[in-house]
Amino acid sequence: MNLEVHISNVHGSQIAAKITGNFTVDGHSFKFSAIAFGRIGGHNIGAKISKAVEKELVKLGYNVDDVINDLQQKLVRGDISLPEGLKKESFADS
Repeated sequence: MNLEVHISNVHGSQIAAKITGNFTVDGHSFKFSAIAFGRIGGHNIGAKISKAVEKELVKLGYNVDDVINDLQQKLVRGDISLPEGLKKESFADS
């Protein structure tokens, strides 16, 4: 599975932030939202997708849990693309 993460917007700080964007799986694009927590206990991100996105992923033959896990791992690692003007340092520990 080739998953890419593209961030649209981030609201919050280094302690907690709400992230919105889309992810692309093998050429198919889907919206997601996530809450990112840092500091105590390390970085943690909970990503959410809609029921309609879940159904579409299943129809395309993907395991929804695998997709969400991959999405969350990429968010934690910072393996993302950002819109111009937004820097990772504004919402993530360097």
